[in-house]
Amino acid sequence: MKELTLLSFILFSSAVFAAYTDPHWWTGRSAMVHLMDWRWQDIARECEEFLAPNGYAGVQVSPANEHNIFDDQRSWMERYGPISYILTTRSGNQAAFADMTRRCNAVGVRIYVDVVFNHMTGSGTLGSAGNTADLVNRNYPAVPYTREHFNPSCNIYNWNNPYEIRNCELLGLPDLNQGNEHVRTKIVEFLNNLIDLGVAGFRVDAMKHMWPGDLEVIWSRLKNLNTAHGFPANARPFVVGEVIAGYSIENDGFLGSEYFPLGTITEFRYSQEISRVFSGNDLLKWLSSFGEGWGFWPSKYALTFVDNHDNQRDGHVLTYKNGRTYKMATAFHLAWPYGVPRLMSSFNFTNRDQGPPRDAVGNIVAPEFNANGQCTNGWVCEHRWHQIKEMVKFRNVVGSAAVANWWDNGGNQIAFSRGNRGFIAFNGQYGIDLSQNLQTGLPAGTYCDIATGIKSGSSCTGGSVVVGSDGRANIFLSATVPEGFLAIHAESRL
Repeated sequence: MKELTLLSFILFSSAVFAAYTDPHWWTGRSAMVHLMDWRWQDIARECEEFLAPNGYAGVQVSPANEHNIFDDQRSWMERYGPISYILTTRSGNQAAFADMTRRCNAVGVRIYVDVVFNHMTGSGTLGSAGNTADLVNRNYPAVPYTREHFNPSCNIYNWNNPYEIRNCELLGLPDLNQGNEHVRTKIVEFLNNLIDLGVAGFRVDAMKHMWPGDLEVIWSRLKNLNTAHGFPANARPFVVGEVIAGYSIENDGFLGSEYFPLGTITEFRYSQEISRVFSGNDLLKWLSSFGEGWGFWPSKYALTFVDNHDNQRDGHVLTYKNGRTYKMATAFHLAWPYGVPRLMSSFNFTNRDQGPPRDAVGNIVAPEFNANGQCTNGWVCEHRWHQIKEMVKFRNVVGSAAVANWWDNGGNQIAFSRGNRGFIAFNGQYGIDLSQNLQTGLPAGTYCDIATGIKSGSSCTGGSVVVGSDGRANIFLSATVPEGFLAIHAESRL
């Protein structure tokens, strides 16, 4: 009987932890976007007016709890320096946050909030909700936390030492002890408040720097998602853990799998490698096994991205500043069936610390749009770029169809289909046009090339592709085409 009870507990625990990998997307949607540092009211409007109509499944939002105000320059990093769990930030207060989740959920766009509870910060200056904190004495009265709730001060010297990584101070920030019962209680209260307000899950900052066992205890105390926001009964929150692991000595590989019971983790190797390949430092033909075939984490546990808010500032990956190659890498990202895809939506920056567009007194300003729906006034809004939003639709249309009809020229020209639902081709070959008769896998007909246009009635605003009765088509992509790729799918048939 004891053995049966233990077995039942193991099976129950496995089922519960597996649930943290379900993003709870509406049927037919399959990609999220990080709207970095947007105000809550602007995200709500974007959900209703752009994201839902274009098939986006969710939004990762910036940290929602009170943070330290560093200085008059208002760096983006201040959002990652919490001083309490009060939901007041540069993006708005709790009422505005609740209005955003309600409106976004109503149109099928899920909200995932970036949460920071590995550490605290503050140096006596005013926080975004008006509270003060004492970094030196480890005193955060608005939580409250005092010195007893933190690990003893120490530095991380050995990035292969789990004890240092999880007990010492990341960037000198006071390291919370998640094994402390008071700390666990306060973190659970914070996360459950967000669940009550309608979030679908969390992106957990610096997860690698917390003990998995401590997090499992915290996760076990979280509420199910709020059914009043359209979630099914007993649904568990989706979790993305920031675990930088697996591609260098300072980001070791043994830590990643320890966090699989807690949800998905950030697959930084995906970002590095897809950027390296589309930058011309490897051949596109090798992408035929991209993902687990390259030694990445199992697809179920991998949160994938071309760039994120951190590494886009380090100069080692493709970003909006790379134009054509960034569009190509993002198109492949959305066309290829590996991982849980997250897109980046940026603001312009010329230095690493630069914060979002703001007015004369430091308030974040709303994005403005031109006649083509593209952002102006300092916001980049990659998610609104024609090629990217259309590839989100491509991913939704092809669904779970398998990769088929792979073709390459032995170098940097590749093409493949997703079953009989979609076809895409890339030309990364310098100075050589792609001109081939290829199997698309699609039924006969004329299809709008979504990389250059959109279907409008029975015509296309861009180029088109004629597929014969045998599924083959003459595919032409010049070496200088601005988009770098061509894509058609079942719903772009004219």
